[in-house]
Parts: sequence; structure tokens; C-alpha cells
Amino acid sequence: MARTQSRTSGAEHAFTHYRACNLCEAICGIEIKLEDGRISSIRGDKLDPFSRGHICAKAVALKDIHEDTDRVRKPLRRRGSEFEEIGWDEAFDEAANRLRSVRDRHGAGSLGVYLGNPNVHNWGAMLYGPLLIKALRPGNRFSATSVDQLPHHLSAYLMFGHQLLLPVPDVDRTDFMLVIGANPVVSNGSLMTAPDIRQRLKDLQARGGRLIVVDPRRTETARIADQHMFIRPGTDALLLAALVHTIFDEELARPDRLAAFTEGLDQLPGVLRRFAPEKVAGALGMDGQQIRALARDFATARSAVAYGRMGVSVQEFGGLCQWLVNVMNIVTGNFDRLGGAMFTKPAVDLMKFQGRGSYDRFRSSVRGLPEFGGELPAATMAEEMLADRGGRIRGMLTVAGNPVLSTPNGRQLDRALAGLDSMVSIDFYVNETTRHAHVILPPTAALEHDHYDVVFNLLAIRNVARYSAALFEPGLDTRHDWEIALELSRRLQDGPLWRRLKATLARWQMMSLGPTGLLKQALKRGPYAQTVDYPSLTAAEHGLDLGPLEPCLPERLATRDQRINLAPEPMIRDLARLRSRMEPGQTDISTGELLLISRRQPRSNNSWMHNCERLVKGKNRCTLLIHPDDADRLGLAQSQNALLKSRVGETVAPIEITEEIMPGVVCLPHGWGHDREGVQMKVASQHPGTSINDLTDHESVDPLSGNAALSAVPVTVRPLHEPRPKRAPGTTSESFGAKTSREHSLAETR
Repeated sequence: MARTQSRTSGAEHAFTHYRACNLCEAICGIEIKLEDGRISSIRGDKLDPFSRGHICAKAVALKDIHEDTDRVRKPLRRRGSEFEEIGWDEAFDEAANRLRSVRDRHGAGSLGVYLGNPNVHNWGAMLYGPLLIKALRPGNRFSATSVDQLPHHLSAYLMFGHQLLLPVPDVDRTDFMLVIGANPVVSNGSLMTAPDIRQRLKDLQARGGRLIVVDPRRTETARIADQHMFIRPGTDALLLAALVHTIFDEELARPDRLAAFTEGLDQLPGVLRRFAPEKVAGALGMDGQQIRALARDFATARSAVAYGRMGVSVQEFGGLCQWLVNVMNIVTGNFDRLGGAMFTKPAVDLMKFQGRGSYDRFRSSVRGLPEFGGELPAATMAEEMLADRGGRIRGMLTVAGNPVLSTPNGRQLDRALAGLDSMVSIDFYVNETTRHAHVILPPTAALEHDHYDVVFNLLAIRNVARYSAALFEPGLDTRHDWEIALELSRRLQDGPLWRRLKATLARWQMMSLGPTGLLKQALKRGPYAQTVDYPSLTAAEHGLDLGPLEPCLPERLATRDQRINLAPEPMIRDLARLRSRMEPGQTDISTGELLLISRRQPRSNNSWMHNCERLVKGKNRCTLLIHPDDADRLGLAQSQNALLKSRVGETVAPIEITEEIMPGVVCLPHGWGHDREGVQMKVASQHPGTSINDLTDHESVDPLSGNAALSAVPVTVRPLHEPRPKRAPGTTSESFGAKTSREHSLAETR
């Protein structure tokens, strides 16, 4: 699909460009100044009605990504361990031939596709990716969903009838916010698009509200909270069950208007009767009366909302956790009401174009893990490639993903990818995953194409819309991701004549419309069709404020009877498994076994951001957080390298001693591990860090949803060198690095 007209970088003078940053979920408005065709500054857009001038360090790095000399700009073909540049036609031919030959020889079951997190940040990939997958017809589909938010989608599907009916906290109007296993001050809200969330939480407190955080680490969010409670990793479902039990036991349930269209209210007290706070407190590392007090405070607040995110999703009871978060909001009447958990009304309603979802229609062949939405859990991806049988995966297409660093047991996946017959990647970096590809097709970067947030407006805490025009015109020899998807799907299409003709017509229509044409159509079908169209959207360079969230139930429910299903059978069945975890957990002091959790960092979102010097410079942030008592017991000193071992692997990380992690728990950040051979990211390779997913276990999953259990991983920790002296009696933990740790953590947030 060659371009026929000249591409230039625009007028060579100073001007200002407004758009949204699409590097994370916050979609902050930004102001970019150009001088002589180059970016001179990136600041927050003070006139953006949603982000109000707020940005984080990642937005400034948009300049670095655009100018990165390591970014792949022409197609690459691998010859042995080296890559060579080739033309687009040759690259499309080879990519299609490689994938098609695997399918022809071994069947559709021998092909797999993995979609990475950046796909949902890119409207071209979201709108045109399904066309490519339909043409490829892979027997195995995977995505970052099952190492992240799959439990949210499962709960939404079973309770509300659609995988995208995801409630978000009405942060700006709530009086009580309970945050469990989430760190929105760093993430800017995850599955809760909330730019400048730190200020919004402070505003909550300023109007007399309370912020309570439950987490094994005293996170950046916990530091500004009214109360922080430590909890043993992996036991959040027990806490949530105890909270709901208390609400019923003490007759605090007030579903109010929700009762008229909710099924299962009468069933819950019985199925949760065994989860009294006093019975589960030992397993949690908490006090039973503390749990009861929290339940009372939540249920009696004028308005309240419970919010759980990564920490409660990526564990062995992720499905139950997200179900119980919803249950807690519903039974207290804090659902579909101001200040509670609410649904958005986006200008482009993705629910009208995305299927309701599906669950457990088929299972993975090796371990029998359940399908959701046509995808299998990423935790089974490597074993489906390594299986010693005829139906194993032999060819893969990866799109904007780095699963070697982001899925469990990354070393195993590394080996599996190296043994594939064919691999094609759509990506603009040669990273830990794409270095295995036989062909790499690089799309344009964020500032080179238009953008509209079709996903994150669906999750925003306020109804907004913003169109971002491209800042730079791409060169003649480049392709947008949607153009790559269209051309590759054309070359992969086969089957009966009628199928090929139908696919050709669909491609022609989508090619003629482009993402902009599809957006125009979607706006006409949206809830603001009378007031928001394409001209008015593009004319609002600072974005459109469409108003606060509004009650919308039961009309917006997608269940067949338009009622909330409060007690889905799969959730109720899984409570029996949860009951087996009610005994107090113990770490094995003799072996040094601890529970490993992850953390997100302000300067990091996806692994390719580590190739931006401004985001990785300074003190090493890929450190292992450990409590002073554990460090003392194991003979570990501040900044000393330690050896970590799990069931599946081992790695080395420097120690950071801090009282902000609870005893018995250690913590590594996500996304590092750039020490593999063949990675062509110079800055990242100079700051490799260590990958937490060299320790996470591919066999550890939430069997209900199939989501990977990346949290509460049992590990042993040992010093690499001579153990340091025991702490002298009366010596404070400050002597062993707690003060340094706090100062370092605070510096990251400035």
C-alpha cells in the first residue's frame, strides 16, 4: 500500500499543538511546542477540562520515543541472529507466506496470536486488528488481558451481561473510597481513567471524605491515605468476603433501588456465612474487629466506593475478588449512584461494536484452562508451543507486545519462541520478544497518526471526548498499524470464493473509510449524536467535557432479563476453594521463603519506555524491597545483591530495605529484564534491571478466570556475598536503609 504523495514535517516555524497523551490510561491533555520541525517542549494542557494541566514524566518522553534512533522504521527480516532491512512488499509477502505455510501444513491450531497492552492505546490497532485476526484464523489467541484485568471482564460478563460493562469509581463525588491492591497515584487510575488522581483524592479528603488503602506495601497512594492496612498477599478475597459477611451479619445491607432489578440478594448471606472476620483474620494478618469496623464505616458512609485493581486481579482468587468488589458496592447501595461505582456514557460506545463476551466455550489443550472472549490464558502460551504432540503452536503473530517480560515464566517463553517454525511481529522495537521474529513490520509511533480513545473514554471518571490530530506526517516508506493490518489480512485470506469475496468487500470498505471514517459513523450512533459530531470534536482542540457520570440502570444492563446477577454460579462454586485458604499463612524461616509481589513505577508503563534516557536515569529503581526484620534475619544489607529463587527460576536484584513493605513480603517492579542477547535498545540494555517474570510461575493461575497469579509468589532470598553483621540491640531500622528508601521513593513522585 504505497503512498503516492509527498510527506513533510510541516512548516518550519514555531507553533503549538494540542492532543492527548496515549501512553497510559489517564489520557492527559498535553501542549506540544515545535520549533523548526522539532519538539521543544511538552507540558500539560491547562485548558483540558479533564486533566486540568496535569501530566507525568511519561508524557514528556513522547519526544524521546518519536526521535529514538533504536525505533524500527523499515521492515526487518532475520537472517540467523542478525536483521536486515527489506521493502514493504517483500516483507508483507514473507510474513504472509510464513504464517500461511504453517497453517496449511499443520492446521489453524498450529497458529497463535498475542496482542500486547499498547493495542488498546491505539485506535488503529483496535479498529483494524480484528480484521487481521479473522483473516489469520489462529487456533490460539492470547493477550495481555489474562496477565492483567481479565477478572474484571469475567465479573462484568457474568453479573451485568457484557465484558465491557466495567463500573468505575465516582471519585469526584464520593465520601469514602476503599482502595484494595491498587496504586492510582502512580497508575493515574487503572480501569479508572482519572488524570491528576492525587489531587482528586486530596479533594475527597478536603470535603471531609476518607481514603482507606489495603495493600502489602505502603504505596504512594497509601502515603496520602487516612488509613493504610497491611494485608498478606493473595488473601484479599477472604477480606472482601468477610466485609460482605459483616454487612449482612450486622444488618447494614441497603441495596435500595437496586433490589428491584437484582437477583441473588437472598442467596449471599448463606454462601458467605463461613467467612466471619474472626475466622479469616489470621490468614490475612489483620484483626477481626478492624475488619468489622471497616465494613461498618463503608456501609454507613453517605456515599462510598470500593475499588480493587492489579493486586487483587493477578492472584489465585482474582475472579472472586472482582466479583466481591462489585457485590460490596451493590449491597450497600453504592452502585449506579453519585459517589459510588458508576458506568460511563462515552461518545463512542464500544459496547455497540464489541461482542458481549464468552466464557469456557473451550479449553487449552495442555492444562484445560478456560477460554474468555475467544482468548486462552497467556499463562499457557509457552506450554502450547512446547507440547510434545502434533497440535502444538508452530507459528506466532505478536502485535505490540513483549510477553517475554510481561507473562509468567518468561525464560520458558523465551525458549518456546526460539523454537517456532515462523514468527511475525508488528512492533517498532527489537525487544526481548521480537528478537525471535523472522519478520518485523514497524508501525508509526503515537505522534505520527491521529488518535481517539475508543477504550479509555469507556473507563473515565467523567464523560469526555478528545480528538488528537497527528503532529508529524509519516514518511513515504512508513505504514500505520491499520494499514499493516489491512495489507497483511489481504495476503492471508483464503478459503472458498464466497468467503474471499466477502472479506475483500469488508477490507475495501474499511480501507476507504480509514479510522476517521469509522469514528464519524460511531459518533452518529452514539448517545451525543445530536451535539457531538466529527467537525465539533476536531474543532475542540482542548477536548469536550460531556458531563459527570449519571445513573443508567437498569437500561444499560446487557443481561437477557436486564437484571444484575449478584450470585453467578461459577463464583458461588469457587467459594469452596477460597474456604481452604482460611488457615493463617506462615513463611518458612528456615529456608528464607517470602511472598513476592510487584509494583508499578511513575516513570514506567511498558518495557519499551526503558529506552528513554530521561525515564531511567538516576538511581537504580529496579530494586527488591524487603522489611528490616527479614533483611536482618537473612543477613541482607542495603544495596547488596541478593539471589532470588522460585519454583521456575532465579534472578539477582539489589536490596532496598524499607518499613514500607510488610514482614514476610518482598517486592520487585514490573517490566525490567533487558539483559537478553539480541535486544536492540541501547538505553534499556544499559539499565537492564531484572525481570520479575523470570520468577513468576506459569502454573499458578486463578482457575476460575485463567488469569495469571503474578502476586504472592513464594521465593527464597539469599545474599550473594558475605552476610552483614546482625543488627545491634536498640539499633533502629533507619540504620539499615529505611530512611534512604523513603527518600528515594518520594523523589520518584516529585
